Amino acid sequence: MIERPRREFLRYAALIAGGAAVVRNLPALGARSSADGMQAAVAPADAIAALRARMGSVPITTTRLSDRLLMLSGPGGNVVVLHGFEGKLVVDSFMQPAWPQLKSTLDGLGGGTIRTLVNTHWHFDHVDNNSHFRDTGASVLAHVNTKTRLTQSHDLLGMHFEPAPAAGLPTDTFPDKRSLTMNGELVAVTHVPPAHTDTDIFVHYTRANVLHMGDVFHNGGYPFIDVSTGGNINGMIAGADRALAMTNARTRIVPGHGPLSDHAGLLKYRRVIATIRDRVRAMKRDKKTLAQVQAAKPSAQFDAQWGKGMISANDFIALVYNTL
Repeated sequence: MIERPRREFLRYAALIAGGAAVVRNLPALGARSSADGMQAAVAPADAIAALRARMGSVPITTTRLSDRLLMLSGPGGNVVVLHGFEGKLVVDSFMQPAWPQLKSTLDGLGGGTIRTLVNTHWHFDHVDNNSHFRDTGASVLAHVNTKTRLTQSHDLLGMHFEPAPAAGLPTDTFPDKRSLTMNGELVAVTHVPPAHTDTDIFVHYTRANVLHMGDVFHNGGYPFIDVSTGGNINGMIAGADRALAMTNARTRIVPGHGPLSDHAGLLKYRRVIATIRDRVRAMKRDKKTLAQVQAAKPSAQFDAQWGKGMISANDFIALVYNTL
């Protein structure tokens, strides 16, 4: 039940890794986190189309989390569906070409109509089907910063993003938190201070004891941190700490990418990124350059397990160094 999503995560990572060379330009950006700081790494829009086309054929796999909760994995970040007679609440939406199989999967669950889509953050592999959900009559809920970021242009990971069309924007936003009740489940949607981006939210299914962390948690690989929209390593660690405080040994934790995890898995991830942060910070305080820090290999003990995803060890060290 875990191995296949793991393989799909690695396939996704391999597809997008070609654009990760943008991260290697981070030394020139210093610690800047404004969107215009990425303009030195402008890349063609057709990279997005190529990734969409290649990911669209990836099959959707399902993992049952409870009698009313289902995790869908495959063509993009992990999607969670709460379903029942009152309708469906969907978190994240895969990439555009996956819409037909996603819609078919949702329809096959029975129950009511799609009522709400939640965006965990602004990145396209999580919001790409906003307009399709809106076409079904669903509302789209997101943090207020997500709507702002989607109205801007961005250059990120070898891809150029134009502002989203009006039909692809959230219909409902919030600044801090929102509570939803559906199908006997209490869903707490909470903003996370800048971590992966400045748009991140957690979705906590309190009765089912399930937490969707979006891309604040990458299970099985070093995480990408979007410096251009406010992401930083200290925020990633603080986000993991916040999630650990919300969960227990029985909680099922859904990462933005990678296989389903739990409290122990999240704690391991937190220790990995915090250990690397601490080592990089100490060397940076000693006036070591980024090249010197990378040469010292502060992540070496973790690279065999965590360095084979979208972000290489050296790229992750650059992200850490430049956001301290």
